[in-house]
Amino acid sequence: MRSLKALGAAVVAVGVVALAIPLSSIGQASQASEPGTPAGWTKVWSDDFTGSAGSRINTDDWIYDIGHSYPGGAPNWGTGEIAYHTDSTQNVYQDGNGNLAIKPIRDGSGNWTSGRIETTRSDFQPPSGGVLRVESRIQMPNVTGAAAQGIWPAFWMLGEPFRGNYWNWPGIGEIDIMENVNGANQVWATLHCGTSPGGPCNETTGIGGTIQGCPGSSCQSSFHTYAMEWDRSTSPQQLRFYVDDVLYHTVRSDQVDATTWNNATDHGFFIILNVAIGGGWPGSPTASTASGVPMLVDYVAVYSKGGGSDPTDPPDPTDPPEPGNRDAYSTIQAESYDAQSGTQTETTSDAGGGQDVGFLSNGDWLRYDGVNFGSSAAHTFSARVASGAPSGVSGLVEVRLDDVNSTPVGSFSVANTGGWQSWRTVPGAISDVTGTHTVYLRFTSGQPADFVNINWFTFSR
Repeated sequence: MRSLKALGAAVVAVGVVALAIPLSSIGQASQASEPGTPAGWTKVWSDDFTGSAGSRINTDDWIYDIGHSYPGGAPNWGTGEIAYHTDSTQNVYQDGNGNLAIKPIRDGSGNWTSGRIETTRSDFQPPSGGVLRVESRIQMPNVTGAAAQGIWPAFWMLGEPFRGNYWNWPGIGEIDIMENVNGANQVWATLHCGTSPGGPCNETTGIGGTIQGCPGSSCQSSFHTYAMEWDRSTSPQQLRFYVDDVLYHTVRSDQVDATTWNNATDHGFFIILNVAIGGGWPGSPTASTASGVPMLVDYVAVYSKGGGSDPTDPPDPTDPPEPGNRDAYSTIQAESYDAQSGTQTETTSDAGGGQDVGFLSNGDWLRYDGVNFGSSAAHTFSARVASGAPSGVSGLVEVRLDDVNSTPVGSFSVANTGGWQSWRTVPGAISDVTGTHTVYLRFTSGQPADFVNINWFTFSR
């Protein structure tokens, strides 16, 4: 949320929409419980809001923000919003149907109250070299048009160093996973960082993107899942934003200088849920603005996967190889990479199950350290691949040794195999290879579109 922005800020619209791996359901009624942990992920923390009707939130997990500001912080939460936030069950409560409700209310004198809560934990960040996913299934206040003027629901995060300081925004980082204003059938996502006004992150606007319309049903009429994936396994690092697993906005660490990125992300974060009334972005409510229409939150969950490298030292394709710990002549699972760039893992339907590495396009790569070819030269390699690429889209699977930019020692071409889970084993010749090497699979194409998935590969003499 625009926690400390100057009034009158706008959000930059980015009209790129792409499909992501399904992790949750789309726009249905509130479910009885949070979904199971997605395959390949580990649950870090969650709240399913299963309390009785009218009950308070669990204060072991959540903190109520009270009033018009943090103690000694910017007035009106830095945004110009006008509602007084309370810990009253009139404004913040569990509804007995598995939801948290945050309800803005106008009294007879025209004064507004609402709710804002934040997690007790402030250590949410990806594991070193891994990925963090923060998601919530939410129905925005179900009101549109003139009745929604000034209503501003949000699901977002602030950097842990903000706690107790309250004047170091935006340098400590703000990640807005879901924002909406004035009942628009639209979602905004933003990273705030750097200095304000202006600076490398274009404050007070930030580095933002939007999607027009929630998938399947409007954002106000149904529950939708809003998620952010913070990926430290890629170089550059990425923040990816989704609605119902539709990827619509990505922020990369190379969009700003390294110091700005590290100041904004090299620490934990806490999660915030609130419904603001008024402020510089939505404008003031009017007599027509509906009172008593809540935002409903089915659950909030945090997941992680991967890890093992220093997040401040992203994978470097020129790093030296590790000691030989892989047999070149055994099956090397694609998802067992030591580093990668531009890829994602997914569940495979291929024989043996497990995962494959997908979404591979021009310039992406996978790195496998310490591959031991022995003293007798390998002459061929083969890989298990699938492709649902459209007509005219194809590319090469290349083998490169010790440097991602070295000359390929071998390659083969892949085009559509009949679908992204229609697998075949494709062989290719390589120049004689002996000894122990870092092996790179690099994916090269004359088109920008994804052209191949890979499940495993191996070498032979």
